[in-house]
Amino acid sequence: MKRILVTGGAGFVGANFVHYIFEAQKDLHIIILDKMTYAGNKKNVSDLLGDRVQLVIGDICDVPLVNKLMSRVDAVVHFAAESHNDNSLEDPLPFVESNIWGTYTLIQSAVKYNTRFHHISTDEVFGELPLRNPISGVGDKFTSNSPYRPSSPYAATKASSDLLVRSWVRSFGLQATISNCSNNYGPYQYVEKFIPRQITNILSGVRPKLYGDGRNVRDWIHTWDHSAAIWSILKYGKIGETYLIGADGEMSNRDVLTLILKLMGQPVDAFDVVANRPGHDMRYAIDVSKIQSELGWKPQYTNFENGLRNTIEWYQENADCWHADKYAVESRYRQRGQ
Repeated sequence: MKRILVTGGAGFVGANFVHYIFEAQKDLHIIILDKMTYAGNKKNVSDLLGDRVQLVIGDICDVPLVNKLMSRVDAVVHFAAESHNDNSLEDPLPFVESNIWGTYTLIQSAVKYNTRFHHISTDEVFGELPLRNPISGVGDKFTSNSPYRPSSPYAATKASSDLLVRSWVRSFGLQATISNCSNNYGPYQYVEKFIPRQITNILSGVRPKLYGDGRNVRDWIHTWDHSAAIWSILKYGKIGETYLIGADGEMSNRDVLTLILKLMGQPVDAFDVVANRPGHDMRYAIDVSKIQSELGWKPQYTNFENGLRNTIEWYQENADCWHADKYAVESRYRQRGQ
């Protein structure tokens, strides 16, 4: 691969992937296609723009633009998506447009130009798992064969996009793979998401907020590990296959918030309990045996406390990337009682 298109490359996970491949693949030319909605930020990639990295501001639903860019690249990594559950509950339409229609536009074009396609998805398409057994500590995990049981409009539209990709592989010869990843954390994440919201609340002199009783469990993975996994799939993954990406990093929301408070020198009870999200899934967990055995990938950033400490430092040092959006985000949460 000499040229790659990264959709949503100015967003959180996409921007981290762009930084990763920029450093790891010195001969690779990268085109970022990003609509620059509220969650996209040119500052996330501005230090890379130049001979090897080009930013195109545009919509993945724009057929002529997508075809123009697709004809110039060897591969596509498709991150672009509306991704915040709370927003999908308030207004599902942008999720349908971006996650379903946008993916359709891209895969149609990828078939036309016979372009290698990798689709980024989420573990939320599988719905929820029960909490681990309190005595044995054992609990089920998602696999690539788990049935789809999405709980929110966001998860449903991502499930729909996965199924589009799968069917285009079978019916039209799309050269595609899919990955479903657990919750990411790290730099560049928009302040509406759980971890950056709590960090930036403390930095702004606002008490952090915890949904309900905080028992909901997520499998946390550093976005740099996610980026390395995607590159492994793009290079070595079998066409038509789905790979699950996680780091065996299960923690409850309450435990994550407690650790943030501790690392930032705050009392561990210095937070407010707010209304829980409707349909809030209880637990996600990823079985990574397939990607490890078939592709040899393993997470490297497995010390969550160190990764979280580095993430906190990034938000402390880069207030210009989030400060302007913070007031509006918290205003929307207050309107929802959260």
